[in-house]
Amino acid sequence: MLMKTASQSLTEQLCALFAERIRDRLLAPGARLPSVRQCAQQQGVSASTVVAAYDQLLAQGLLEARKNRGFFVREFSVTNRPQAQYPRAQAAIYLVADGSQRGSAEPGHKPVNATALIRGMFHGSSDKPQPGMGVFPPEWLHTSFMPAAVRRVTSTRALLEYSLRYGEPAGDSGLRRSLSKKLASLHVHAQPEQIITSVGATHALDIVSRTLLRVGDCVMVEEPGWAIEFARLEALGMRILPVPRSASGPDLEVMARYCEAHQPKLFVSVSVFHNPTGYCLTPGSAHRVLQLANQHNFHIVEDDTYSHLAPEHATRLCALDGLQRTIYVSGFAKILAPGWRVGFLAAPPDLVERLLDTKLLATLTTPALLEKALAWCIDQGQLRRHAERIRTRLDLARGRSVKLALAHGCSFAAEPAGLFGWVETGVDTDALAQRMLDEGYLLAPGALFHAARQPSTLMRINFATTQEAAFWQVFARLRDAVK
Repeated sequence: MLMKTASQSLTEQLCALFAERIRDRLLAPGARLPSVRQCAQQQGVSASTVVAAYDQLLAQGLLEARKNRGFFVREFSVTNRPQAQYPRAQAAIYLVADGSQRGSAEPGHKPVNATALIRGMFHGSSDKPQPGMGVFPPEWLHTSFMPAAVRRVTSTRALLEYSLRYGEPAGDSGLRRSLSKKLASLHVHAQPEQIITSVGATHALDIVSRTLLRVGDCVMVEEPGWAIEFARLEALGMRILPVPRSASGPDLEVMARYCEAHQPKLFVSVSVFHNPTGYCLTPGSAHRVLQLANQHNFHIVEDDTYSHLAPEHATRLCALDGLQRTIYVSGFAKILAPGWRVGFLAAPPDLVERLLDTKLLATLTTPALLEKALAWCIDQGQLRRHAERIRTRLDLARGRSVKLALAHGCSFAAEPAGLFGWVETGVDTDALAQRMLDEGYLLAPGALFHAARQPSTLMRINFATTQEAAFWQVFARLRDAVK
């Protein structure tokens, strides 16, 4: 709660609170602030204090007032940047299956600002477990073998050798051999020459997009889907075709209509432990997707970020296709070391050189030291054993989290699986997320996982960080207040 002090009035404190959240993008451009009455109730201050604080934020250029609608976080253009200097994302057009369009300029359909969630992950304003986080808690990832791997490749001689010259363009050859063997266990057969390392899986996705796409190209993306992927493609100027994702896979009828009407160049899919639903692709759906790709001449990029959590026999498009029209992307930040940022892609032979050129233009090479350390972790079986321990711990955490969610009046829109749960709350989770911030919790509201922002009563939770009753008690209290 705000407390009046000799050095700072309640108005100044409230203004500073919202200004900090806007600058840290915990309140994204286009987000609506609570009404004056709601804010006064939430913060325990008078309506006049809220009005004065909003006036200060308006004067600083952080807010804009819309007649009969309320106060909204401003979106800033390159030539009009007040104290919070954020570039305006370009307007994107989202095409729907019936051929109509949804644009970011439409009221109520703002493009998802995924950086709000990312910045919140790094913000560190609370030491509480964060339900909206996309990674495991740091204590889950503590190992003894990782420091040993780093020491092994940073002896005096090795440190000089690997630091004073660039690494191999495609990535460390030893790591690429290790990755080739690892992929074979998933029935994805890729020679080391077909593998390119990257600075995390997101960078690998970006390499594919920048190689295969041009501004204005149409890209099919599963919806709900990964917020960062929508935002990344939008920033590149692509036309996004949201494909509804069900338990068996993407909506094939919608994909077929898109193919006839828009000739998409790419389909982005998370086949295994889909984010945010946890769905896994079925073999029948996978075959139909590949038939469409061959018939309509588009590529598929398969994001297998959660492969370390999934059974080896899970259906993967790249395994069925043999890396002909498919490109496999994965990484190790989720399971091993977020700070190492090592990812990779495996591609059809005829695309490898083009993809490598794109990587070299952006990053030259990737860090050889960490890649060699990772290769040692894989070859010694350390990564495999570590992943097994994480899966066991996650299974227990998921059971506790699901039990607490159900006990506090929630339901699951998808069968709980993997790292994330897709939770039905019964209230607008955008409004709920703002209230939860006051309690030190960062939510991932459902609107983040749609190509064009729309009200949602769903939220994505991380099972590893929602095991404590304390979070669910705060959640239930604030959800009832939003109702």
